[in-house]
Amino acid sequence: MKLSRPLSWFLLAFGVWSWIIWITFIKNLWQDGSGLAFDDAGDPTAYFWVHLTLAVVSFALGTAIGAIGLRGVRAHRRTV
Repeated sequence: MKLSRPLSWFLLAFGVWSWIIWITFIKNLWQDGSGLAFDDAGDPTAYFWVHLTLAVVSFALGTAIGAIGLRGVRAHRRTV
């Protein structure tokens, strides 16, 4: 299957965007002072673990999608 140039760039941008968004989210989660992410003793709560899992999965998917986009962009540059 051959990806179009705009789709390849979109997938690459999505991968980069995913990393930027989720890194920011994890930083904010780690510094949470509202009591959602950490209990009074400073231990992580279920909220923390669920959102950390979401972030890890999103990193993996963002990386895979970005890699597909990068391969498409490189393929188009070789043909030009």
